[in-house]
Amino acid sequence: MVPGNVKIAIVGSGPAGLSAAAHAAELGISHVLLEAESWLSNTIYRYQKGKHVMAEPDVLPLRSPLEFTAGKREAILGSWNEGTSKLGVTVAHRARVSAISGQKGAFTISLDGGGTLLAEYVVLGIGLQGNLRKLGCPGEDLEWVQYQLDDPDEYKGETIVIVGAGDAAIENAIALAENNKVYILNRRDEFDRAKPGNLSGILKAIEDGKLTCLYNTKPLSADTTAEGKRLRVATNDGETELAVDRIIARLGATPPRAFVESTGITFPSKDPNSVPAVSPQYESNVEGMYIIGALAGFPLIKQAMNQGYEVIEFIEGRKVEPADTPLLREKFAVLPEITDIDEALATMQRRVPILKQLTPLQLREFMIDSDIRAPADGEIIFELNDYTDTFFSVVSGTAEIEIDPGDPSKKITLGKGDFFGEWSLISGRRRSATVRAKEQCVLIETPRRSMNKLIASVAAVKRIIDEVFLRRIIQGKIAPTLPPEELADLVGSAEVRHYRAGEVLFSEGDAGDALHLIRKGSVTIAREIGGKDVVLAYVPAGQYVGEMALVSDLPRSATARAAVATETIRLDGTAFKSLMMRRTQVRDRVQEVYRMRVAQNVVAQSKPMGDVLEFMMSQGLGEATDVLLIDEALCVRCDQCEKACSDTHGNVSRLKREAGPTFNTLHVPTSCRHCEHPHCMKDCPPDAIKRAPNGEVHITDACIGCGNCERNCPYGVIQMGIQSKTRPSLWRWMLFGGEEPGRYHPAKKDKSAKKAAKCDMCKDLDGGPACVRACPTGAAMRASPEQFVRLYRGGH
Repeated sequence: MVPGNVKIAIVGSGPAGLSAAAHAAELGISHVLLEAESWLSNTIYRYQKGKHVMAEPDVLPLRSPLEFTAGKREAILGSWNEGTSKLGVTVAHRARVSAISGQKGAFTISLDGGGTLLAEYVVLGIGLQGNLRKLGCPGEDLEWVQYQLDDPDEYKGETIVIVGAGDAAIENAIALAENNKVYILNRRDEFDRAKPGNLSGILKAIEDGKLTCLYNTKPLSADTTAEGKRLRVATNDGETELAVDRIIARLGATPPRAFVESTGITFPSKDPNSVPAVSPQYESNVEGMYIIGALAGFPLIKQAMNQGYEVIEFIEGRKVEPADTPLLREKFAVLPEITDIDEALATMQRRVPILKQLTPLQLREFMIDSDIRAPADGEIIFELNDYTDTFFSVVSGTAEIEIDPGDPSKKITLGKGDFFGEWSLISGRRRSATVRAKEQCVLIETPRRSMNKLIASVAAVKRIIDEVFLRRIIQGKIAPTLPPEELADLVGSAEVRHYRAGEVLFSEGDAGDALHLIRKGSVTIAREIGGKDVVLAYVPAGQYVGEMALVSDLPRSATARAAVATETIRLDGTAFKSLMMRRTQVRDRVQEVYRMRVAQNVVAQSKPMGDVLEFMMSQGLGEATDVLLIDEALCVRCDQCEKACSDTHGNVSRLKREAGPTFNTLHVPTSCRHCEHPHCMKDCPPDAIKRAPNGEVHITDACIGCGNCERNCPYGVIQMGIQSKTRPSLWRWMLFGGEEPGRYHPAKKDKSAKKAAKCDMCKDLDGGPACVRACPTGAAMRASPEQFVRLYRGGH
């Protein structure tokens, strides 16, 4: 039953609203929690059955009187139901709010069905899920078209089309594919909005044939015909029809703008994804009406629950620091003049353009993930060829980029609001220059994982970084001495292209219409010789391809193909030729590369390595920075490489010599490739996987044993288990090959002890990897892709 008059009316029982009601009940404040459904927390209730819910950010303390730890959806909902009951929360189910009017101290809340109640304060915790995006075509409201999936196990033997490319769509598609024929319809050519773990999962499911993806496809209409249920779609090749049993559209949601605006609350822009602006106390422009949770701009559950606690404190007139303030104060400790955290955050947002589009809540989380640095004048931030991958924003002072290692006088000065480090962030490659701090330099250093999350969630940030990356890479690789205005036409012609592994950038015999700067991934160059494609070269990120046809005015002399998922910046050939005609230094620089490529191709054709290079690409060479290789012609099977690895890493060998494929005498044992964009790092909740300055990808003690890295690694090089305390004897080693007790074994009773283990290239030891040093015949070697190509051509 809905009470007639309360002090605080809380609309919506998601994590934020639920926490607010729980704190109000805890304090004995007159309140009511209005929920449109018959259950609490409809968003999480609607999660897929058995979904694991994370409790992020890990470092943030939880203030709510309700418990919350990472776990299954069912356990979390059960805990909240129990907690609200114990606290005596006043809940009104089936109480859908239709209108809110009035002012602070005298709000009138109207409910569907005609009921009303009065409240002194209103807290909106309505989230977004009540405003789901629909198909946007005829038939979107048919009975067999749905927008949620509760339990995938309910469906068996059906043909189901999942529409969407986000996390919910991917999770639904993978789960349903176990018992159904599933299509996932992606309006674009990639899954660019998905979490890394889901991305690797859906790509593997597609590769394994468990489901079918229709890229660049959009729905046109859904209808029930004499032949059955049909979905008509538009593809790059024209329109077609799919026979289906069910359509599940997971297209996200937008703020319920019409309802929110009807209460008097304003939005900062007409962007349908924008959210209302709120004060640091979560108060909207309507005095006495507060907004918390996803509608306030950030949907992380723990943050939302803290907001629920804090908003009740603010309404009660108590000044309470946000839960993250002590953490932020620690961050700002390097700047003793900072005394007011809110003022400091506002100053940083004004000074750094990439932060201007963030809501206050997004900014605070961004700063919790980041570090503030005040380096001394002349201090090196990072050096050329380092493998670090953090991102830097200049808050004040200046920093200098040394663009020519042979001439330290050639520098670019960056000032307030500029940023650097975007090259390694995007490409996964080594640092392309040395950067030094200058006088009064203050920097924000942000981890790669956090920066990528920001880029994925705020389109304006991605746009700014892409624009700067584009200008800098064109300057650095083609025209380092030219001012930006000279490159305007060329930059204006540029577009980012995405290629799946094996996809062709251009083919032998094509007209030379463009140059491709490789921004991420790698490319192979092949020529048809004797009726067979022969791979001539491997070109990694940071280089460009396609210049030979532009310089020579002849058709393409070879085919360029993506070795792995690759991004390039395509520069229009006409604009590029015009620049070469105007600027001799550009023409000379490109012609030098052209002559070098011609010479390399002559050598490559005399010593072809097509089959072996194709084999190595299939084993991850295209995305590797370091691969362990064994020459079977020299290997005597002594297993000293494995034993040295085990001795070095606490009785746990991180490689399996016998495992892995072999081509002729070239063997690739199961050992980490230290990828440019490590799959294992993509979905690590505690951020326990790091990259050292020399490139080693390693797992820290922060590992919680979740197993995401093991599942995400496509090369099977990560072990999960518990480490043996006993060092194996030589006799046991010979009998069991190090399996007992030298390797990790599956954790049984002691689940908490389970950890991930992988090769770290013996990063803490002098002399390089123990496996290579222990090989008595020189059969083992570790090499980058470029080193492998040079070594193979030199020795074969």
